[in-house]
Amino acid sequence: MEGNLTKGPILKTLTKLAIPIMASSFLGTLYNITDMAWIGLLGAKAVAGVGVGGMFTWLSQGLASMARMGGQVQIAQCIGRGEKEKAHGYAQTAMQLALLMGLAYGIIVALFANQLVGFFKLDDAETLSAALDYTKIACGFIVFSFLSFTLTGIYTAQGDSKTPFIANLFGLAANMILDPVLILGPGPFQRFGAAGAAMATVLAQVIVTMIMLFGVILQKKENVLKGLRLFVKIPLEYVQGICKIGIPTALQGMVYCFISMVLTRMVAGFGPEAIATQRVGGQIESISWNTADGFGAAMNAFIGQNYGAGKTERVKKGYRASLCTVGIWGILITLVFVVVPVPIASVFFHEKTAIATAVDYLIIVGYSGAFLCVELMTVGALSGLGRTRLCSVISIVFTSLRIPLAIILSSGVLGILGIWWALTTTTMMKGIIFTCAFFIIMRKMTDAQRTDII
Repeated sequence: MEGNLTKGPILKTLTKLAIPIMASSFLGTLYNITDMAWIGLLGAKAVAGVGVGGMFTWLSQGLASMARMGGQVQIAQCIGRGEKEKAHGYAQTAMQLALLMGLAYGIIVALFANQLVGFFKLDDAETLSAALDYTKIACGFIVFSFLSFTLTGIYTAQGDSKTPFIANLFGLAANMILDPVLILGPGPFQRFGAAGAAMATVLAQVIVTMIMLFGVILQKKENVLKGLRLFVKIPLEYVQGICKIGIPTALQGMVYCFISMVLTRMVAGFGPEAIATQRVGGQIESISWNTADGFGAAMNAFIGQNYGAGKTERVKKGYRASLCTVGIWGILITLVFVVVPVPIASVFFHEKTAIATAVDYLIIVGYSGAFLCVELMTVGALSGLGRTRLCSVISIVFTSLRIPLAIILSSGVLGILGIWWALTTTTMMKGIIFTCAFFIIMRKMTDAQRTDII
């Protein structure tokens, strides 16, 4: 099969797969940054409202990761073992689950948007209106995000990261054109404000999904999605296989988002500027974590195929090469955030108070840049081995520590800075623990292999 990751020079194979994924992740970051830059022209209150609404699109990604991660790992391991029919079965089931869950999530959030947004206790009317508008539209049509997310995982499992990149490139172009038109309404166009940002994002995801689906039909090379049938009975065997791998990842993502929601509610007590800072700061920070997450997706496919083929030594060498790469990237991000935070913050904020708050955020979270990159890459590597439950436990435990830490630190003289320090401290912990966990598991696997030989 084209895209076989079990052969060839490790670094070249991994880099060839990783670069388009990292580029696609960067394009995803640009989606959000483009939205924030244009919405920033409407003021901090509009940014805060979209930030709250964005929490629910983020929550959806945790749920979507069940089909994406479960499908991606199972497909990669089946390809590594040469089981092409099973790989097709897992691909079709993953798409069916993505469709069902995307539709269900969109309907539930659209129906209960008022109650969900009410959790954040937004006192400002403008902020509340922006949050509701964004949530109803962005989440109401979230099914396209579920499908594109899962399609990306399935393509990646086969060693094809170029098609998702091309699809996301077209999606970004559409988003950049639609954002100013729908948000600001220049000339004859209607001004939709925060709702316009949601419309632009949804339309971009529709484009991305369609391009990847057409890619299956138009490309002549082998693809596990060929012959895809969405409206047939879902085999229980494949559902169980996907759930076994995907549920821990989904729980991890959703719990992580819920914890962030609790922290956002705490941040809301410091005013709209603080909420806007958290939202925009997170998007700026995503330059590092989206790139690392993209590399983690490459590691997931690489390790999944090689683990399925029984090539343990190749797995270890691939991880070491990735560790150095993302570590260096993380250090560069740290330097940028710590040394030049003011110009970055000034792109998104125009009020002095908001700029000052954003600068503090960037400097503090900047210290954990390398740790965050290593964490996300290692999660992808461990998931490729099928150890999603371990990833879920470590992530949930140490991410949960953010709440008590934030309460303790923010109640004193640090104020809002205490919440930022809680984020940075726990990120450092996770980066170290995930790395140690991977090396311990690989050592046990190597020892077991030696025992079998003896």
